[in-house]
Amino acid sequence: MKTNPAAQASFTPQSDALPQLIAATAHTLPEQMNALVRARAFAEPLMAGETLTSGENTLAHADAVATILKSIGGSEAMQAASYLVHACIHLNKPEDVIAKAFGANFAALAVETTKLMRVQEQARAAEHLDDPVMQTENVRKMLLAFSRDLRVVMLRLASRLQTLRFHAATKRPVPPSLARESLQVFAPLANRLGIWQVKWELEDLSFRFLEPDTYKDVARLLDEKRGEREVYMEQLRGRLESDLRARSISASVQGRPKHIYSIVKKMRGKSLNFDQVFDIRALRVVVPSVKDCYAALSWVHEQFQPIVEEFDDYIAKPKANGYQSLHTIVRDDHGKPIEIQIRTQAMHEHAEHGVAAHWAYKEAGAKGYAGVSATGEYDAKIAVLRQLLAWERDLAGSVSNRGLFEDRIYVLTPDAAVVELPQGATPVDFAYAVHTSLGHRCRGAKVDGAMVTLNTQLQNGQTVEISTVKEGRPSRDWLNAELGYLTSNRAKAKVRAWFNAQATHETVGRGREAVEKLLQREGKTAIKLEDLAVQLGFKSADALFEVVGKDEFSLRNIETVLRPPEPVAQPDDFLLLKKTRTSNSSPKAGVLVVGIDSLMTQLAKCCKPAPPDDIRGFVTRGKGVSVHRADCSNFRELAARSIERVIDVEWGTPRSAVTVAVYPVDVAVQAADRQGLLRDISEVFAREKTNVIGVQTQSVKGTAWMTFTVEVSDSGRLNKVLAIVAGVSGVRSARRR
Repeated sequence: MKTNPAAQASFTPQSDALPQLIAATAHTLPEQMNALVRARAFAEPLMAGETLTSGENTLAHADAVATILKSIGGSEAMQAASYLVHACIHLNKPEDVIAKAFGANFAALAVETTKLMRVQEQARAAEHLDDPVMQTENVRKMLLAFSRDLRVVMLRLASRLQTLRFHAATKRPVPPSLARESLQVFAPLANRLGIWQVKWELEDLSFRFLEPDTYKDVARLLDEKRGEREVYMEQLRGRLESDLRARSISASVQGRPKHIYSIVKKMRGKSLNFDQVFDIRALRVVVPSVKDCYAALSWVHEQFQPIVEEFDDYIAKPKANGYQSLHTIVRDDHGKPIEIQIRTQAMHEHAEHGVAAHWAYKEAGAKGYAGVSATGEYDAKIAVLRQLLAWERDLAGSVSNRGLFEDRIYVLTPDAAVVELPQGATPVDFAYAVHTSLGHRCRGAKVDGAMVTLNTQLQNGQTVEISTVKEGRPSRDWLNAELGYLTSNRAKAKVRAWFNAQATHETVGRGREAVEKLLQREGKTAIKLEDLAVQLGFKSADALFEVVGKDEFSLRNIETVLRPPEPVAQPDDFLLLKKTRTSNSSPKAGVLVVGIDSLMTQLAKCCKPAPPDDIRGFVTRGKGVSVHRADCSNFRELAARSIERVIDVEWGTPRSAVTVAVYPVDVAVQAADRQGLLRDISEVFAREKTNVIGVQTQSVKGTAWMTFTVEVSDSGRLNKVLAIVAGVSGVRSARRR
């Protein structure tokens, strides 16, 4: 296997007692047997002769990443993934191909990691490398990718570490954007997860490329008198170990590595000279139990002068990422400061590998979330995810990124999936973010195991569990901003859409009922509703029902389609309405033809006269007298052509005082189109006891044109009604046609 010499030299394999990152031996599928050898054999021909953008041979890079993963506890299956990631770009359908050969779990991991690599490459290739907004989006995508499968974290950390090692070994220049990302994003991530080995090396290598002169100066200072210092520290180490054993404390004492970046940070943070930095001389004491930790601390403070203000008890108060240890700084017999860390073996293992030491995956992938076993490791995964969230908040606290992360939070599902929400989001927002159906059926919530109200504001890193009903609907209260149930625009839109759909459903139901009743009256029930809708110019039957249900489409339009067309009449040919039976009886229409007996009469449809309009008569060819309003333009044209056929007419009186004759009249209304306009005008006619027998509407560019056919007994009364219609909101004019 071709490996990077620099990688092997700078990373020492750990003891067999280290917890493995991935425990797969108990749940291994047949296709995962010998996964490492098979994965390398699968990927090698695809990557043959290929190099990364750094200039490193791709296969050599994968070899080195696998070595790093092995050294920090990664299983053989995890190491195999380092090859499959780079094979993805050479496959047309990588997820399908890898799933068939190695299983869906490997396929998902490889594809997810490849996507993230592309995102990061695009971000670094952009013009504005220091743009905090771009960095924020990059981190956001990283966080969500990590949360979907935590193994992506280790693959990316190991890959980045190997890239920096390659540049250091070959002395190739490193792009500043890559070095900054390593120092500002990846190293804090490793720190949050407590993976100190990776964290320190990422920091030192990144700093070496970003500030080479400062790095060399500090390295030179460390090298000066190195031999003398190491002899002294070895003597002190042997003395400390033997004295503790003499006190029945089984202690293992080692020297602690010197990390240049941490030294520089302390020098700058506390304005210290190199000689004033305490942890240049440092020892680490590993003992069996917590009791032994404090016993060893007591002995150290008896033998040396402690610097009280520099003492930290991380056993009593562990760091957020779970790190535990006693830190003390003492002065030796010559007054030189020495840092001593005291911890148990378990604390030491956690310090080296962090929360990653507790991850346990079922590589079979048959159960669990993203490969995580559904046993006691669930709590460990929650701890890891919360450290990922804390890492993102660490970045939010930096000066360049301040305010950019404050608009959202991340919370966890009961299955440990991360859900991104806006700041101030509630359990209802969370439910809709997971699934629309879950939001509709939401009736209660638990946050970190405790019942809360549905308008409780969630905090970053909390675990949320939703209680539901089998079939439910959202509450209108959720849309009340004062009650604070919803913050997410997406959730609000989902709730509004539900109520709009319900309103549309009811409207369509009303329209369907009206159309079906009309078809029954006309004896046309055999007609297909979809065909009728298309004939009327609608895309579907529901579209027709909706406008009918809203009173925006008159049923008379449907009647026109259902009934056969009538022959086209000539200008002076009017339909026969009434023929008088006796010389002294008045026409039903109430029109008296002066001096002529037994003539048929017809109220002209062109002007629809009604009492007390001034009227004129015109004798048609064999079809009686048509009665027009005196100001009717059609009548004036007829009279101009045949003046001899004009006849005087007048309104008669009803045959009975009980029976009041009514006349159809057309009314034209122009208004600004709005929802509910037709309803408001119709209510005026109903309130004024004016019967509407027909409506036609049309809307053009926000203007509604409406024609109402109403029945009146007195046109003078109609003028009063039209004055009221003109006062309806949005109405511009209301007049008789």
